[in-house]
Amino acid sequence: MENRPTPLAEREAALAARARASRWMAVFSPAMIPPLLQTPEYARLALTLGRDAPDDEAAAIRMEAQTVLHEEGRRFAFLLTESAVRTRPGPASLMPAQLDRLAQVAALPHVRIGVIPWTAPAAVFPLHGFTLYDGTASVVETLTGDLTLTSEAELAAHEDAFESLAATAVYGDELRELLDKIAREA
Repeated sequence: MENRPTPLAEREAALAARARASRWMAVFSPAMIPPLLQTPEYARLALTLGRDAPDDEAAAIRMEAQTVLHEEGRRFAFLLTESAVRTRPGPASLMPAQLDRLAQVAALPHVRIGVIPWTAPAAVFPLHGFTLYDGTASVVETLTGDLTLTSEAELAAHEDAFESLAATAVYGDELRELLDKIAREA
């Protein structure tokens, strides 16, 4: 009997393939650490929430997909809310490594990570997260699947929202200070 991938592993493989096919990604995440930035423990727990058992195959695919972060010729912009950084899929003990991972990836020259502090005024109301791929598609993940938006108007709206939100985020030294503060409070 053939070992078929789980539905969750298939979804992770599709997301990984889209990331590999893209040269530029802009990710807005209001609720959780984006998959490309997750530590193995965070990913395993995040993929287990709402399920009876961990899906190690899906977690392994998610971790392997992160290799794109280190490939030449790619650019990434990640924008998270402070709530996304503080929300955790498990015990507080997993957060120091996760916050350190964010700081390490933020130091890569072709990656920009920003966090919108709770104290920042809302530029737009972030009703959902989305990922822009090469300016040709915006994918909105839902609980049951993904919505792929490709019309010029939808892409322009998502790009404008991303830029407006990015203007309220902290980066660099301010980002490290915020991550340190969150780590102390976790």
